Amino acid sequence: MFTQEAIKKRVAELGAAISQDYRNKELLMIGVLKGAYPFFADLSRAISLPLYIDFLVVSEHRIVSELTQDVAGQDVLIVEDVVDSGFTGAALKKDLETRHPKSLRLCTLLDKPHRRKVDLKIDYTGFVLPDKYVVGYGLDYRNKYRNLPYIAVLDQISDEETALSKAQ
Repeated sequence: MFTQEAIKKRVAELGAAISQDYRNKELLMIGVLKGAYPFFADLSRAISLPLYIDFLVVSEHRIVSELTQDVAGQDVLIVEDVVDSGFTGAALKKDLETRHPKSLRLCTLLDKPHRRKVDLKIDYTGFVLPDKYVVGYGLDYRNKYRNLPYIAVLDQISDEETALSKAQ
């Protein structure tokens, strides 16, 4: 669906936009694990600003691990792999807003707006995704395929190997 080159180009564009929007500010980037890890790493290198970095593990729309950085008074950017229903992003924003950040924005590699169940503003979007199940570049199927350098459609979950070979 998205080649390694297309991802690299889009991440660079997002990094430039974020760098411009946060110029003369110190940004705290919060990565949502596990799926966002390659996007988060590449995006952080594409941003030409001083950064503070932290991570959250989220399961079933609730925070499983706690931040090590205080967000109070900070410019905060949440970085997700994919926004689908919007429940996770909305829950994260609601929780972090109670901690009084100076600003709070959301960045996602992939957006599925047609599947949204809650109203959620996404400030930075890598790609809009049709209703397909995808793997690669951090996204998984049964915790496999996160390490693929591209994003592929998994056509048949019951026959994942065949689907991946078709997607390539």
